[in-house]
Amino acid sequence: MNLAVHRGRILEQLHTQIQTGEHIIGVAAGAGISAKYAVKGGADIILALNSGRFRQMGLGSIAGFMPFASSNSMVMEFGSREILSVVRDHPVVFGLCCTDPTIDLPSYLDAIHKNGFAGMINYPTLGLIDGQFREALEEEGMSYLQEVEAVRLAHEQGMFTMAFVFNAEQAAFMLDAGADVICAHLGVTAGGLMGTKKVLSLEKGAEMARQIFAVCDAADRNPIKLVYGGPVHTPIDVQYMYDNTTAMGYVGGSSFERIPTEEAIVDTTHRFKMTGHIERDRQLMDKLSAMDEPYDYVAYVKEHIAQHYMNNISLTELADQIHVSRTHLSALFNKEVGCTFPEYIAKYRIHKAQEVMKHTKLSLSRIAELVGYPDYVHFSKTFKKYAGMTPQNFRKQTSDKYT
Repeated sequence: MNLAVHRGRILEQLHTQIQTGEHIIGVAAGAGISAKYAVKGGADIILALNSGRFRQMGLGSIAGFMPFASSNSMVMEFGSREILSVVRDHPVVFGLCCTDPTIDLPSYLDAIHKNGFAGMINYPTLGLIDGQFREALEEEGMSYLQEVEAVRLAHEQGMFTMAFVFNAEQAAFMLDAGADVICAHLGVTAGGLMGTKKVLSLEKGAEMARQIFAVCDAADRNPIKLVYGGPVHTPIDVQYMYDNTTAMGYVGGSSFERIPTEEAIVDTTHRFKMTGHIERDRQLMDKLSAMDEPYDYVAYVKEHIAQHYMNNISLTELADQIHVSRTHLSALFNKEVGCTFPEYIAKYRIHKAQEVMKHTKLSLSRIAELVGYPDYVHFSKTFKKYAGMTPQNFRKQTSDKYT
């Protein structure tokens, strides 16, 4: 049996990475090719979830919650044949529909382990269902507590366990059950052609994650803390979570599998279609770019900040570049990110300053200039506002921590 399925070795490898400053990346894959190249790109964990299979059919991830197929049978089939067969030295986690009334849970967990899966995660999860439908399910005895029980049984069988949680109370339940990884699920992923349009703002997502991770930090265990979904679907969004929560890594499905595929196939097909008509091709791509969803405007602003935070950045100039009004761009930005443009860029710069302080002995005035504050007094006031202490105290605290 693959050594990677042993819980102890997995945890040792993951915690070693965290201690050396690396982040953990989990990729929810619906096909062998996705899993194979995710590992090649550096993924630490592969998750076999039924939604991944539906993404391969051209459907949104939410299709995994509909009665189109037996979730557990689907995952067992493609997970064993396609993913385990090509991912030989990395842990593969089984997305288990824990409320499935047709399985004997202890026996099924044993079958999952014997087939070579390293562990399990509760998916599809009732955490994404609310309202009258949620009430009806619970009246029939199908509840989130069954997912907690599945994690407990898997832990007792020596399996590696991950848990999707949606609030602090669920995090406490899963920690008591023995979950090795607590993954703050922020909702169905936005972005791309099939992404959901109604998501939490980045700031609200970060606040939700902070509440969940506070329970983890207060526990007498040392769980790995990851974030998943919702407004987090680009590297810049993930960095925002690292800067504003204690997340140790990120799990994504659509972010790795659907969105890049959509972009690559659309672009490549258009290029082949227009081969021999270079000028017409260029005009077509320009028109397509101009037709981007409003969501892409905000992505453009975040990308620009990541590349030019050390310089003066004007929202008015950015709005002119993408041919929208400053007022409209500001409203879009506030809605998606959850804070104003000035607040976002200030937080971004202060987090960059903190990283420089941790790893260099540059003077504070020089660091202020490097992150876009030529006026040190302004930098100091902004730093205290967002870090809760002066730059001098932060540097002293950081120095004491590493000495």
